[in-house]
Amino acid sequence: MPQRKFIAHPSHGVAWVTGASSGIGHALALDLANEGWRVVVTARSEKALQELSCKAQEMPGEIIALPGDVRNTQLMKDHCNAIEQELGGVALLVANAGIYLPQDGLNADVEAFRTSFDVNLMGTVNVVLPAIDAMKERGRGQIAIVSSVAGYRGLPTSAAYGASKAALINLAESLKFDLDLAGIRIQLINPGFVDTPATRSNPFPMPHLITTGEAAREILDGMKHPTRFEIAFPKAFVRQLKALGLLPYRAYFSLVARTTGWNKKHRAG
Repeated sequence: MPQRKFIAHPSHGVAWVTGASSGIGHALALDLANEGWRVVVTARSEKALQELSCKAQEMPGEIIALPGDVRNTQLMKDHCNAIEQELGGVALLVANAGIYLPQDGLNADVEAFRTSFDVNLMGTVNVVLPAIDAMKERGRGQIAIVSSVAGYRGLPTSAAYGASKAALINLAESLKFDLDLAGIRIQLINPGFVDTPATRSNPFPMPHLITTGEAAREILDGMKHPTRFEIAFPKAFVRQLKALGLLPYRAYFSLVARTTGWNKKHRAG
């Protein structure tokens, strides 16, 4: 039988959620506060974080704004140290900060790739590693890394975003071997299409689109599961994508091009 894993509780310390100024992180922070957590929220917009904190004033828990750019390695170390020394320590980290910059492969922007990897991959590393250092001293902790189903296989417009998310999937899988030995639970979160300002720019149909509130509830339920590593949703969409992933390349490219309408795009002049 699978071994039961550590499940963080508000009595163990605080929850730290990055990328909390909007989208999934915003909704998740509110849900955690409603469950009694003290939630530290990080994003670049101090104003958005203060507004988020105000929304939690009548909740059992509270939201504490700790603004900053996850690309700043030293600042994220300092934030983690502050949480450890002043707020009771990080019991739960949700590394959620991310950016989606769609790319046309025939007119791609190298800076969009650099930014995608700096935010999505290195921004995650910058918070995960200090949290691990703190958690290993206590012999317990819970870390959730937010990737995406776009990391499973290549999709149109997703060369920068999907590549960075594929790296996060590998990161979480690889870290699990060592973190298991230290009593630190790590989980991988792979959402499908979630209704946010970023996804609304997608030039193709988005099947099984869900709200940020629905996504937050899926994540909360998954983090409380005693053995689950991957939290992927919506389940029907995930099953379809994983089935697609078993196809040989020729069939995969053909089916995805037809499904997204990419087979009808005009060839470059």
